[in-house]
Amino acid sequence: MLSVELHAHSSLSYDGRDPVDLLLAQARAVGLDALAVTDHDEIDASLEAAAKAEEYGLVGVPGMEVTSEVGHILAFGIDELVPAGLSYDETLDRIHEQGGLAVVPHPFQSSRHGVAAHISRDQLARADAIEVYNSRLFTGWANRRAERFATARELPKTAGSDAHIGEMVGQAVTEVATDDRSVEGILEAVREGKTSVVGNRTPWRISFRQFGGGVKRRIKRTVSDLV
Repeated sequence: MLSVELHAHSSLSYDGRDPVDLLLAQARAVGLDALAVTDHDEIDASLEAAAKAEEYGLVGVPGMEVTSEVGHILAFGIDELVPAGLSYDETLDRIHEQGGLAVVPHPFQSSRHGVAAHISRDQLARADAIEVYNSRLFTGWANRRAERFATARELPKTAGSDAHIGEMVGQAVTEVATDDRSVEGILEAVREGKTSVVGNRTPWRISFRQFGGGVKRRIKRTVSDLV
């Protein structure tokens, strides 16, 4: 059984704070086996983390969080950027063309770019897995709804900390039932539904700090781009 963080952001994300080395160090400190850095519409830091992961005794899963025209989709096992702004179906197709795994995070929370409000349930079920526990949700309602949907459609389930600061890596973890410590082994086990989810809700004060810090970083980057 491997403990895997499948949703974390580095400073390359417009709302992330910390470099990949800090995220990797935190993953090692809390006893994880693998880490996926999933920056918003960026992949370079994730590829860097995947290359460095072995130095920390970890498996580095390359990935990103793609902003489709209807919301966010996590892409794992890819090595090329999936462009933002495509339709939900085309985004999934682009991920699959690279042999990747498409996971829908926080699907029922529209305030955080969940896709469910904009697509059919059959489209949602095209995903390879559903994130059913996201530690940054303020209530458990959206997580429970995602859990019910994944169960009803017999879809694999994942969890993610959705960490935007290093110390929150490992807050929510996908337990993957495999002894294969490789990217391929982990993703294949997820695809086959050999997962369970564990975790804790991010404390409100830290969620607000992550949110507030993200807003400040977005403003700074916007100003920098303008000048």
